[in-house]
Amino acid sequence: MIYDDRLAQHRAEAARLLARERAMSAARVTCVVIAIILAAMGAGWYALAPLVVFVALMFVHDRMISARSRAQAAARFYERGLARVNDDWTGKGIDGAQFVEEHHPFAADLDLFGRGSLFELICIASTTSGRATLATWLKNPAQATADDVRARQEAVRELRDRLDLREELAVLAGGVAGEIESARLAEWAAEPALVGSLRERIGAWIISVVFSLTTIAAVIEVFDAFVHQRPASVPVVGAFALTMIVATIFGASLRPRVQQVIGAVERRDQALALLAMLIARLERERFTSPRLVALHDVLTSGNETAARSIDRLRRLVSLLDARRNQLFAPIGAVLLWTTHLSFAIDKWRRSAGANIARWMEAIGELEALLSLASFAFEHPSFVTPEIVEGDARFDARAAGHPLIKSSKRVTNDVSLGGELRLLIVSGSNMSGKSTMLRTIGINAVLALAGANVCAKSLRVTPMAIGASISVHDSLAEGASRFYAEIVRIRDVMSMPPPLLFLLDELLHGTNSHDRRVGAEAIVRNLVTRGAIGLATTHDLALAAIADELAPRAANVHFEDHLEGDEIVFDYTMRPGVVTKSNAIALMRAVGILS
Repeated sequence: MIYDDRLAQHRAEAARLLARERAMSAARVTCVVIAIILAAMGAGWYALAPLVVFVALMFVHDRMISARSRAQAAARFYERGLARVNDDWTGKGIDGAQFVEEHHPFAADLDLFGRGSLFELICIASTTSGRATLATWLKNPAQATADDVRARQEAVRELRDRLDLREELAVLAGGVAGEIESARLAEWAAEPALVGSLRERIGAWIISVVFSLTTIAAVIEVFDAFVHQRPASVPVVGAFALTMIVATIFGASLRPRVQQVIGAVERRDQALALLAMLIARLERERFTSPRLVALHDVLTSGNETAARSIDRLRRLVSLLDARRNQLFAPIGAVLLWTTHLSFAIDKWRRSAGANIARWMEAIGELEALLSLASFAFEHPSFVTPEIVEGDARFDARAAGHPLIKSSKRVTNDVSLGGELRLLIVSGSNMSGKSTMLRTIGINAVLALAGANVCAKSLRVTPMAIGASISVHDSLAEGASRFYAEIVRIRDVMSMPPPLLFLLDELLHGTNSHDRRVGAEAIVRNLVTRGAIGLATTHDLALAAIADELAPRAANVHFEDHLEGDEIVFDYTMRPGVVTKSNAIALMRAVGILS
């Protein structure tokens, strides 16, 4: 695969640069040693030559370190990609745990977030905005219209083979995401004007000019007095002291607001440089799909492109950080350097800051689309689903679970919609009933996010999804498993159609009579309201519900068979009701029964 070739190339490049770095370090040490020897020999100005070479090598060395870091970051990008391709990705990606919602109607049931989750398999986004956008698409399928989903699909198709773009953005965004997001630039940009009123600007210029003149005059006066062995002129020194006091008071009066302005961006010039490079890389890309063109326009429209605007801020921040140089610090204090730069940065914030949120949102959506494109590229057997409008429908051929290793995955055909609204799924323990529910749910989530799905074909309508599969009791809320289940089912039943419901072991926490009455009422209500879905059961008495609701409902089942003392499952869904149970055989297998 191309990932193997790219990984080998970047590893070789990183190793080559590391070897050159070591040679460069040795050369720098050699220059210092030569300079010391020449100085000891009294070579005079000749001793400066190796020091000049040392400084030049230092700059080259820094560039070499940056290049090696980029090669190593690119290698890590392909290492993670190969892990996903080889079904060895669990625990090696971004698990999205921060997006977990305790009472979400299906996220926990379908393993959307956490270790080994769908999010970990899909997400290659580096920015918080990109990860949040992808998580939102996965968690809220009902919010996307058919046109929204089709627009994402078209963008994913265009991005699918743009491996260079994904690699470069991963390298650039990985180096900038943490610093830029910790700065919270969008919030910073939304604040009202803080400094730089006309009166403050005029005052700052007058004070800095007067302070500079009095400082120069005082330095000349003190130097002349020292040379001629006389007392320094009191008026000159006094003028300097008075100006310094005024400048100090003026700076102190502005300091809290100045700090608000510069606090988010100081010492972030390198991160801003990377952000400008990242945006410039996106600006250079040419797109044809409408959604990508619109996102590109967000970055390039206006009098100044996003990359140029960010780079202008980067230059201001670089000038601001010059005040930390020990040689320049006294000069900066006299010139009110920090104050003047804070005025310039706040002016940038007022003129261009309003666009930061839009730029970061555009980058985030592009990263989310690139994640879906990478998922499609790495799973060539997965297909683009057909998005249809109208009544709820899920019509899949050879649907499988994308989180199950391809070597172990078993696929099944599932068709819901039109006249058939409900499948009652019966079967023995561990036969695959719950996995079937998750397979349908996770492929519906993928489809409505705009991603490819694990199936040979899928026709699906935009709809809400509700599930009761992994419901547990809650010690914190004092709720039993049965109570938690009926609360979840209540929430599912309250969702407006179109709706896909997935109910596992419906009401299994109560007695058979109550289960039969309650289960029939639940599924009848859902089917009557136009929802489609599946309900699994161990209780064969519940299978009679399908007969009563026919032709809007049907029975399907999973089965197993014994091979010697071992129970074997084929995980294939068949029509009708299961005719046997494996509970006794399983108890014998673990030694409970003899």
